[in-house]
Amino acid sequence: MAAATPATELASCFTTLDNLLAAEEGPRVLSCIQCGTCVGACPYGDVMQYPPRRIIAMLRAGMIEQVFRSESLLTCVACYACMAKCPRDIRLTEILLPLVKERTLLELPELPAELQRALQNMLRYGNPMGESARKRAAWVKTAGVPIRILGESPGPVDVLWFVECYSSYYARGQDNARATARLFQALGTDFAILGNEEKCAGECGRLTWEPGLYETLMDSNMAVFRKYDFQRVVTSCPHAHNAFSTRYPAAGFNWPLDIAAGYFFRNLDKLRPRLTKKLGYKVAYHDPCCLRRQDEFFEAPRGLLRALPGVKLVEMAHNRMNSLCCGGGGGGMWLDTYYKVKGYERLSERRVKEAIATGADVLAVSCPYEVSRFEDALKVLGHDKQMIVRDVVELVAEAMEV
Repeated sequence: MAAATPATELASCFTTLDNLLAAEEGPRVLSCIQCGTCVGACPYGDVMQYPPRRIIAMLRAGMIEQVFRSESLLTCVACYACMAKCPRDIRLTEILLPLVKERTLLELPELPAELQRALQNMLRYGNPMGESARKRAAWVKTAGVPIRILGESPGPVDVLWFVECYSSYYARGQDNARATARLFQALGTDFAILGNEEKCAGECGRLTWEPGLYETLMDSNMAVFRKYDFQRVVTSCPHAHNAFSTRYPAAGFNWPLDIAAGYFFRNLDKLRPRLTKKLGYKVAYHDPCCLRRQDEFFEAPRGLLRALPGVKLVEMAHNRMNSLCCGGGGGGMWLDTYYKVKGYERLSERRVKEAIATGADVLAVSCPYEVSRFEDALKVLGHDKQMIVRDVVELVAEAMEV
């Protein structure tokens, strides 16, 4: 599935539920054949009162207000599965579901406290944790390699590395940041970060409930981008990559863009002579949903893993286009308490069960947030001694150590 063009995204910025059927996406929405593929693809399709198929049916029938009064879409984790499998190519995750979520926010008497707090923190502090922006680059002191912060040392740079929130603030995410910095250093990459000028890219705000919040964060980040001279953007976070590749072009984002694993895979020939440490791991790889289930993102992390000495790559039953969601997208990362109260299975626990079934001792990911999420799931299930979780970039950096 190709990424949306900037022109298409610009048009979608002005699409509302009131004009949806008359907009460019309208004929596709009306072409829905009510086949139920979206229900079967949805990880919470068995509990969702209004899956995409039924939302479209209610929209056609003029009964969409009933959807807004339901908590149904709190179970939508924006995993792109329904959109990837839709035989009519309706842009469910990118257009229809965010529009319905936005209106649902206005109708629900109360949002779950975790989600509401995260959205408020993103608006006030630029990150969902509520941490001070002044602490965003504090981890740099422990990186072990020099890292240039553009606000302190302006000037042209080749790679602008957009670190994102979890790699900046969470201790476990900072492991990923340090590993990424070491790989940039090993390649001789001319790179820099924004430090405390960086704010959350806002992808979860858009795919959750708050497009206004998303636009505020996008405008702030774009204003900072325009201050500096750089050639490309590399980000450690699939959520940021999704935001930059799908919505930011409408605001003028036109720089070449890479996810970190993709950047290092393209430079594998330069890294390969440094990969001398035999790891001895059996690794199962998890595909992040928010890279929109596109072929171009499936092979790069696997190619890196295959290049590591002593690594045997195995596949889970659900992989690539059919990968199971970790449950963190679309605001799901801040709804665990809500799901527990409702009695829903945590998708992260479902996923690690599948990883353990492969006999692997390492679950590899390409998302700093998923490291903590899967580590927590393993601990809850009592398998944290049996399996560890590592970002692919961390494994590459480990193989480079002597």
